[in-house]
Amino acid sequence: MDRELSVVWIQRFAIFAIGLFIGLSPAVAEEREESNFSPCYLDGWSHALHCTKIPVGEGEAAVDLAVMIAPAVNDIGLEPLYLLAGGPGQAASYLTPILNALYKVNQSRAIVLVDRRGSGYSAAFDCGIDGEVHMDLEAVTDQFSTCYLENSSFAKALHSRQAVDDLEEVRLQLRHKKIALWGGSWGTRTALLYQQWYPESLSVLILDAVAPIDSKVFLTAQAAEKALLKLEKDCSQDPVCSEFGDWRSDLDSLLRDWDGRASNFPDPHSGRTMETSVPRSFIQNLIRTALYTPEMAAQLPYAISQAEEGNYLPLSGLAGLLSDDGSMSMGLTLSVACAEELNRTTEEELAADIRNSFLGDAFFEIFAEGCKVWPVSPITYEVPEERNHPVLIISGEADPITPHYYAEQSLGYLSELTQVVVPGGGHINSMRGCIPKLIDDFLKSPLASLDSDCIADIQRPPFMAGAFGPEIDKAVSSELLSSQGDNK
Repeated sequence: MDRELSVVWIQRFAIFAIGLFIGLSPAVAEEREESNFSPCYLDGWSHALHCTKIPVGEGEAAVDLAVMIAPAVNDIGLEPLYLLAGGPGQAASYLTPILNALYKVNQSRAIVLVDRRGSGYSAAFDCGIDGEVHMDLEAVTDQFSTCYLENSSFAKALHSRQAVDDLEEVRLQLRHKKIALWGGSWGTRTALLYQQWYPESLSVLILDAVAPIDSKVFLTAQAAEKALLKLEKDCSQDPVCSEFGDWRSDLDSLLRDWDGRASNFPDPHSGRTMETSVPRSFIQNLIRTALYTPEMAAQLPYAISQAEEGNYLPLSGLAGLLSDDGSMSMGLTLSVACAEELNRTTEEELAADIRNSFLGDAFFEIFAEGCKVWPVSPITYEVPEERNHPVLIISGEADPITPHYYAEQSLGYLSELTQVVVPGGGHINSMRGCIPKLIDDFLKSPLASLDSDCIADIQRPPFMAGAFGPEIDKAVSSELLSSQGDNK
């Protein structure tokens, strides 16, 4: 297998999460001394935030945690909502656009955003991975090795227990009696561990794309395969998409024969043929990552059909759209993943996961190689104890890494659990359709029955029909042409 791989692809496909937003009330600033806060702005949110730094840790592991707060518009004393980013390794401060979806929540409730130690504005541990330099996997692994040797104390200090303890320190410093938690992807793991270790500090949980404590989410090949099968089924029932025929077989053929095609792939940014061969693993990870969002997934049948005909530009264009935004810190990612996921994954489990899947070990391999040079001690979790906090689970029907059945299989210890499954939804759905309203309804009355019938109105976006996007509805098109004629 061709092992050429660029750093940008490693960053991009290591990401498997999303975390989010911000908030807090003016009263909190007064409690922690007004002088400790200053206004700041982040991309994606047009209002000023209340920002501060909270020192945590000692020695080489000491960090000033970046805390960003969106104050409640009308402060009525409700507990704040803390938002936990995913990854592991994602910076929550990069994900402020979701604040716009939660504007109703923010009307009466502060929202708090914390960059966990080693991410974003809290001493980002990125190992110098800039997303632009192209090199093979061996060279990237060498870079990780150097990074670990130069920062071994910091690398060993970054794990979930430390992140949860840091979060509790933030709660104490901000003088919040209880907090509500929203977690996205790996952020749900952090939230569930916080629930175990600090249950008296917590009121409710909202978990979007849940990664239960005992699930091994880096074994993702079967989940990705199921998401692709769901896409195939939905495509077959769509009059436009069904015209592409058996594009899934085209994908199998593309991957099987990729070594003979790799030299013709266009650069995602320039469109010119790349100077180095693109590895099969890149295509596999590209498909997997595109399945994260319905908008990207809707382009896959067309792009794959075109690739089978020798036109790789649509696939290359998808790769360009999925460019990494710099929100991941790969040192933090490896510290947590190697200690808490890879170390408890057996060869037998990996073999079972990759069997008969389009992804194979392409995603797992990145971390398997990285962890060989990142020798952090294995960390195990205790069996979760029963908890009775109200919990809202938001799942995507076609999530390629944290499928909806994770909640059904692994969260039996939660006595007050409500799950909504978004039709055709991918990974992270808090901004889709009526989900923001459901989040607001749940926070207002967490023990009430949640009326989630509105999720039936959430549909996949239209499938890409050609180089210019989806097909315009013929009736709408005819009406547009008619109106243009009337206006002449």
